[in-house]
Amino acid sequence: MQGNLDPSARVAIAGVIPAQQAAVGTVTSGWVDMRAFSAVLATLNVGVIGASGTLDAKIEQATDASGTSAKAVAGLALVQLVKAGGDNRQAAINVRPEDLDKNGNFKFVRLSVTVGVAATFLSAILAGLDARYGAAGANQINTVAQTVS
Repeated sequence: MQGNLDPSARVAIAGVIPAQQAAVGTVTSGWVDMRAFSAVLATLNVGVIGASGTLDAKIEQATDASGTSAKAVAGLALVQLVKAGGDNRQAAINVRPEDLDKNGNFKFVRLSVTVGVAATFLSAILAGLDARYGAAGANQINTVAQTVS
């Protein structure tokens, strides 16, 4: 454990789905290079789900940052969230490098959220944990405005 380090030295904001009222369809984060981190935690924050709405979320993998050969990572999908289960909930998906199809040269991941039936308020963060080289903050996306210690 590295208890004397600031959390921002160990955890990077590596990807996001910005807060939005997502229309029916699919929204995704950017691609995160798993070679930079020991693990990634995708957290989904769901606000008000539209009437009879549904949400499906999964981790996808690709061979490069452009999304080449994108496909789902087996076993890394949420059980569908539905309006009947209530609004204002969160969900998390853990991702480790060994979850990827290494034989197929897959190194990048993203969160893909599919909204069904009705628009839904949502956002997500992909947190990169324990950077393999240097502080995690050096591997953050360029939209991070500030880190304060």
